[in-house]
Amino acid sequence: MSVAPNRRRTAAAALTTALLLPLTACGSDGKPATGSSASAPVPSSAEPGAAKLTVLAASSLTEVFRTAGTAYEKAHPGTKVTFSFAGSQELAAQVKQGAPADVLVTADTKTMDGLKAETGEAKVIAKNRLVIAAGQGNPFKIDELKDLADTKVKVVLAAPEVPVGRYSKEILDKQGVTVRPVSQEPNVRAVLSKVELGEADAGLVYRTDSAKSGDKVVAVEIPDEQNAVAAYPAATLKQSRNADAAAAFVAWLSAPEAQKILRDAGFQQA
Repeated sequence: MSVAPNRRRTAAAALTTALLLPLTACGSDGKPATGSSASAPVPSSAEPGAAKLTVLAASSLTEVFRTAGTAYEKAHPGTKVTFSFAGSQELAAQVKQGAPADVLVTADTKTMDGLKAETGEAKVIAKNRLVIAAGQGNPFKIDELKDLADTKVKVVLAAPEVPVGRYSKEILDKQGVTVRPVSQEPNVRAVLSKVELGEADAGLVYRTDSAKSGDKVVAVEIPDEQNAVAAYPAATLKQSRNADAAAAFVAWLSAPEAQKILRDAGFQQA
């Protein structure tokens, strides 16, 4: 019958196709060809060119970390670092809620210590101190902490659950100074903004923040014996999908290049 040869030819063609399929997924060197979904290698977080990092950082690190991020990306081609800045207490809440991120940097060790179940080992990368930010020209002639107790002076402080708010309370209590703030703000940048805009006459902020205000505020130094030292710990987050890259970034923050960037911005070496 004439049908049998056709069947034999069809069977032979099918067999040939089956034998060739494994080869079409390979290049000439036997390696998987580009675009083959079945054999395509999965990028590893250890591959520097594939790293995308999200860093949660205290608001007082905003400018310096943007500079540091640019330097890190330049030294690690292909790596992209994205920052999310907020008060440390807000960052802690985000971490506990499972926000997708790789690294956390807070403005105090207390907040970081409360997240040990969610972080790797923390290391302090920088320190800071407080100053009195007085309004432009310092019209009330504020030159020490006790001047903030004057009821004629509108003082703004950070809320007590915020690191800079705790530091402020600590130094005021130590000197026996009672201040009734006109407002309590969620982070140090909000405190500084109130003074810059003339909505408050003075506030307690980090030295590094006041330095960015130019002549909008007058920074009144607080003697070391009356001051508090703010420590900035950094740690990887256990929920990170880029564990190796996150650890590399945290380690870099203690390296000479990053430490110089921090010192140039007014932070003290850890």
